Amino acid sequence: MTETYTQTAWSLTDLFPSQESPEMEAAFGEIQAQVSDFEGRRQALTPDIPADDFIKFVESLESISQLVHKVYSFASLRFYGDTQDQAAQTFLARVDQFMADIENRMLFFSLWWKSLEEEQAKRLLEHGGKYHYFLKEMRLFKPYTLSEPEEKVINIKNVTGAKAIEKLYETITNRYLFKVEIDGELVELTRDELMVYARHHDPNLRAAIYQELYRVYGQDSLILGQIYQSLVRDWGNEQVNLRGFSAPISARNLGNAVPDEVVDTLLEVCRSNADVFQRFFRLKARWLKIDRLRRYDIYAPLAKSEKRYEYGDAAQMVLDSFRHFHPRIGDLAQRVFEQNHLDSEVRKGKRGGAFCWSVEPGGTPWVLVNYQGRPGDVATIAHELGHAIHAMLAAHHTLFTFHSSLPLAENASTFGEMLLVDRLLADEKDEEVRRDLLFRQVDDAYATIMRQAYFAIFERDAHEMIQKGVSVDELAQAYLENLREQFGDAVELSEEFKWEWVSIPHIYGTPFYVYAYAFGQLLVLALYKQYQEEGESFKPRYLEILSAGGSDAPADILARAGIDVYSREFWQGGFDVIKDLIEQLEEIPIKNS
Repeated sequence: MTETYTQTAWSLTDLFPSQESPEMEAAFGEIQAQVSDFEGRRQALTPDIPADDFIKFVESLESISQLVHKVYSFASLRFYGDTQDQAAQTFLARVDQFMADIENRMLFFSLWWKSLEEEQAKRLLEHGGKYHYFLKEMRLFKPYTLSEPEEKVINIKNVTGAKAIEKLYETITNRYLFKVEIDGELVELTRDELMVYARHHDPNLRAAIYQELYRVYGQDSLILGQIYQSLVRDWGNEQVNLRGFSAPISARNLGNAVPDEVVDTLLEVCRSNADVFQRFFRLKARWLKIDRLRRYDIYAPLAKSEKRYEYGDAAQMVLDSFRHFHPRIGDLAQRVFEQNHLDSEVRKGKRGGAFCWSVEPGGTPWVLVNYQGRPGDVATIAHELGHAIHAMLAAHHTLFTFHSSLPLAENASTFGEMLLVDRLLADEKDEEVRRDLLFRQVDDAYATIMRQAYFAIFERDAHEMIQKGVSVDELAQAYLENLREQFGDAVELSEEFKWEWVSIPHIYGTPFYVYAYAFGQLLVLALYKQYQEEGESFKPRYLEILSAGGSDAPADILARAGIDVYSREFWQGGFDVIKDLIEQLEEIPIKNS
């Protein structure tokens, strides 16, 4: 029997009935009780502590963290469902403050663990079992750890500092509405509704929506730019000045368990391959019968009318494409629908974009999308469900190790998109639509690899510039230069794109997150090529990579699959796949009509 899927908001009742419920208050009380017990055993933490007692500390830490994360997840997911809801805002602020207090009361354990001499730590690590990598990874931060009073001050400061400023950015930008004339009527749209028209066949409408997007962001550019400057200074003050990281990006790299040299190589290879996508943009201009693409035209469709997909059909296509690869993958994805953990509606106040939120090992993640029927929206469902599958495959790990590190986190999601595209191409009989899908593959590769890599390059430059005291306008000019290098003479840039950077939430909330997309996409291109060459024998190896979660360093997980992330040639191999696809597109005759 085929399921019928309809667009709905998600249900959070699997976490708590409501923020005012007795269950929620009981959770706060239980956390307090467990933390008090944890604190009461502090004196037992000595260098010669018995291994069994040490592991009991770690188990207690996991138990407390699991309950804290459950409360925080409810507060955050409720807020993202409606960022303008004052009750949700207030409750999230309460939870942020509560978490900072709890973290400070438990801080002594991680500080003690990182303070141990190598031989003392080695003895306990031998008994670490399922916690081994978590404990080993924690000690990597030993050189960058401050004293207990200093760490407590940072935790308290973050609640009313960086976290509060980030929430202010989200609250300001998620209330934006955009006015644009469509079919002779002036309409008011959310950002997600507006960006549907980035792929519209009408070039004048494409230009109008981008001009309106950056008119609105540009009006607030001074305040949004100042928010960014404050967050960057906060990051630099803590990570470089206090903790001693050699560069702002190094703090993220260590958190991702990826060496600086790997990230440097990745970004260098991306930068040296900018001409690959410039070549594609010139090809696309020929297909669109224009001399040169404008930045407005990057995602322009080749077919005049874009195919639309009903939500129920889209959900079924994604599930079918996953099941075709492996039945278990399809079944895990279906769990998200069955448990009403997917919010697909478009509504005012809801957070824009899309994400997957995994709460605990074995639990079904929550997925947010803003579905409007475009092929890209279908791909977004596949992408976010890929994240959910990744987490569910790693359910046998601890709370501390079932989440993969950011660079590997984009693996299952982008692989899921490619499975979907294969399904769409196999089912589509209209040659015009098939050609558009092939072009869209390269469009999406650009958006995931080169666009994100250049965001990361801008972040590196911006962090350095801000520490030297530049203005918001100077940052905007630097971003425009970043775009000029990225597009060369293949794409015409308009002045309003200098404000694109203030519209990118990732660089505000999670500095240097974005290179994970390029890492993941290039990795997936290599893996997908292996899948096409090897067929069934590839699948167990791939599922093993996903099932590893965050239980080891990405380089070690991938090395077991024969991948060397230190190698420039490996990253270049991903671009070679893109070059092959562009060459296929260049061989398609361009019709004169």
